[in-house]
Amino acid sequence: MSFKEELLKKTEEIEELLKGYLPREEGFQKTVLEAMNYSILAGGKRLRPMLMQETYRMFGGKEKIVEPFMAAIEMIHTYSLVHDDLPAMDNDEYRRGKKTTHAVYGEAFGILAGDALLNFAFETAAEAVEREPDARTARALGILARKAGIYGMIGGQVVDVESEGQPLSREKLDFIYRLKTSALIESSMTIGAVLAGAGEEAVRAVERVAGDVGLAFQIQDDILDVTSTLEVLGKPIHSDDKNQKTTYVTLEGLEKARKDVAEISARALETLSALECRNVFLEELIRMLITREK
Repeated sequence: MSFKEELLKKTEEIEELLKGYLPREEGFQKTVLEAMNYSILAGGKRLRPMLMQETYRMFGGKEKIVEPFMAAIEMIHTYSLVHDDLPAMDNDEYRRGKKTTHAVYGEAFGILAGDALLNFAFETAAEAVEREPDARTARALGILARKAGIYGMIGGQVVDVESEGQPLSREKLDFIYRLKTSALIESSMTIGAVLAGAGEEAVRAVERVAGDVGLAFQIQDDILDVTSTLEVLGKPIHSDDKNQKTTYVTLEGLEKARKDVAEISARALETLSALECRNVFLEELIRMLITREK
């Protein structure tokens, strides 16, 4: 089986897994449940749950305890996109080639659907802790909360919003990217390692790998924002310029941004290959993410 065939198969499996954790669209609050499910099922690479699962498998994990966390990380990622697309933020009407949640359900339900997805993510992850109340699941829940919060993704988003229209240093831009983008990727991979019982040194190495993957991923996103098209990318291009955001491309130039992606991704793969265990698919997945066209 080729890498592309294996990727498609794994993505379809995760898609089915996610459907099993979504709420039923019933009751007086049905509209927000529909908006939540629309947001999740609008497509996507399912990168974060896949990274979590593959890291878990790399360290020998074989149980289903990882599955609620896989669903939870995708819910958190999706809620962040729903809120990022709102008029008060990036004001985008397309995501993954489809109308954004607020464009379909209105701004109020865009806010509520994002809130609901975030809360439901922790309800879902809590199922794993209730099922197996031990140090691993408790630690995984803590990682999920911290990486999504004010010292993780939300913190990065705050600095990003405050910095719109202002010149940024490379240091501050790195800070934004490492929190806004890398934090959830770090969460995914470290949770996979922790749930599989990896040692502390290995968990720290995995976190470094994930941090570099997230940084390279975001720089590549900046590159695609100026080199791709709406049809290929699945979301509006030149949105960073529209919102007066400093990016790696505006700060360093296109060629330097491409060079940074290559160097950072090489460092991530070198750290990963130094671990005692190996997952060839995970290595190929990281390479694909960083050289992606959409």
